[in-house]
Amino acid sequence: MQSHGSKLGTRASLGLTLGALGVVFGDIGTSPLYALRECVNALPDSDPATGILGALSLVVWSLVAVVCAKYLTVIMRADNHGEGGIFALLALSHTERSSGRHGVGAFTMVVLFGAALLYGDGVITPAISVLGAAEGLKSFSSGFHENHVVIVSCVILVLLFAFQSRGTKAIGGVFGPIMLVWFASIGVIGLVHLLKEPQVLAALNPLRGLRLILGHPLHASAILGAVVLAVTGAEALYADMGHFGRRYISWAWYGVAFPGLLLNYFGQGAHALAHPEDIGNLFFTLVPEGWPRLLYTGLSIVAAVIASQALISGTYSLTRQAIQLGFFPRLLVRYTNRDLAGQIYLPLVNGALAFGALYVVLIFRSSERLAAAYGIAVTGTMFITTLAFWKVARVRWRWSLGRTIPLCSVFLLIEVAFLVANLHKFLDGGWLPVLIAVGLLAIMHTWKIGKAEIFRRVYANEITEGELNAIACSGRIVRVRGAAVFLAGNPTGTPLVLLHHVKANKVLHETVVLLSILTEDVPGVPEENRLETREIGHGIWRVIARYGYMESPDVSALVGRIRDAGVPLKPSEATYYFNREMIMTGGDSRMWHWEKRFYALLSRNARPVRDYYRLPPMQIIEIGLPIQL
Repeated sequence: MQSHGSKLGTRASLGLTLGALGVVFGDIGTSPLYALRECVNALPDSDPATGILGALSLVVWSLVAVVCAKYLTVIMRADNHGEGGIFALLALSHTERSSGRHGVGAFTMVVLFGAALLYGDGVITPAISVLGAAEGLKSFSSGFHENHVVIVSCVILVLLFAFQSRGTKAIGGVFGPIMLVWFASIGVIGLVHLLKEPQVLAALNPLRGLRLILGHPLHASAILGAVVLAVTGAEALYADMGHFGRRYISWAWYGVAFPGLLLNYFGQGAHALAHPEDIGNLFFTLVPEGWPRLLYTGLSIVAAVIASQALISGTYSLTRQAIQLGFFPRLLVRYTNRDLAGQIYLPLVNGALAFGALYVVLIFRSSERLAAAYGIAVTGTMFITTLAFWKVARVRWRWSLGRTIPLCSVFLLIEVAFLVANLHKFLDGGWLPVLIAVGLLAIMHTWKIGKAEIFRRVYANEITEGELNAIACSGRIVRVRGAAVFLAGNPTGTPLVLLHHVKANKVLHETVVLLSILTEDVPGVPEENRLETREIGHGIWRVIARYGYMESPDVSALVGRIRDAGVPLKPSEATYYFNREMIMTGGDSRMWHWEKRFYALLSRNARPVRDYYRLPPMQIIEIGLPIQL
């Protein structure tokens, strides 16, 4: 993996910066569609000018504190070989290995819940972004009603999710330029109104926001709950760091996105001060009525689609990481770009996100009502990210308490305030992302402990390599021509499928390969470190293949490399043996009864091993393995 920190040419640097602008800042870039509007709607009726300036101050300084200070300055220093995201923090902590042998501890459960909350964002962000943009149609013509907005939004979402199977390569090249136009246009429009009402710059004083909160404690929760909408998407900066690098994400933010957002928010504030009677939809009222507003609405819809695309693609990547780390059942992963392994498509995840987004649009029907569901997942993820960073700083970097406590305390103070302020939204829709997160957490926890229990019961056998050698040279075993590859869950033991094969057939191939595929706590493993081969004796070889949590194994291609490493086999003639687990309940495993039944359901519906590891279908033999949990 090329380091983004290395020096690149001017053209390549600009390309990465423009790419970061299109992919990373789509979500936070469309927040002006609804964020300040919701803040103004939450203000008390008395002294609207003071309230508007206070709300604007809170929005501006939240962007500074969360995006500039927390993520760009601090959190993004916690990279795992250039990769970011909440699973990178889990890997960096090294408190629990990802091999699945030690269960799931409290810290891992907290991090997994943070990851699960991101799936709630993956459902809500496309819905609220597209709804917020389509609502511009109502300000263009009085003939457009809520039903029309809902229909338009659903059509856009259906087309968006239907396009996913073709990959993002075709449209990815225009994401950056479109978002550049977006940030430039919203910045210029905001600047025009700012110049008309320069007194709005008083909101640069952070005390304005603080006085608003302290002076109206009964409204503080609603105001802060709306302010957090301005920083939704900040987590994408960290999650997408591996694609572009911290340097170019920072350039895109400080050079384009941040100035555009500030100018637009100040423009909205200026318009609200000058026309307090016309603040129904602050974002679209900045543009004159008629065709200019319709064109602005069209650009908003395109920007909303880009924001949604970034979150959808991020959900795909998050799911693949969870699968590789053993926290999620195997799913079909399709690669949509031969040149970029990161561009993937997961049909099941895409269908679930599409169903969720359409359901949300049909139930909430407006971005204003949907804003009630938005915020809990965002603030929860941010809070958990800070806790995970604390663990990395203390365990991995050996930071002192004197250094860690002040830094994390400031972030936690802000995030706890946001989180508490959003709790009132729970009954109004905030339950939705939490429910999604709880469901996904149940899947991840059940799958992880189920696999750990199966490993303990089945794959951690005591058949040593010496005993395996004795079996291989036994006079009762016939050695036949060819090569057999046995998939081994334990890189030190003997795979049970081999023992079953020998017991049933009394034969072994001349060349036997015990292949173990391990996932390391790094995003990618260098090719020179991929394989470890060792001859046990009597034609039996042990091979360990290592992959990162952002890579997908391809055993068919791997066997060619095993041959090149000196193992005498022909890939086209090798036979692959593996177990097909058949889960039954009623055993004495350390799982709740519902978890056993749930794991059995997940196991039956997981993608078959032969497909997940991309084994040649005409060269495989599956042996049934009944397991009673």
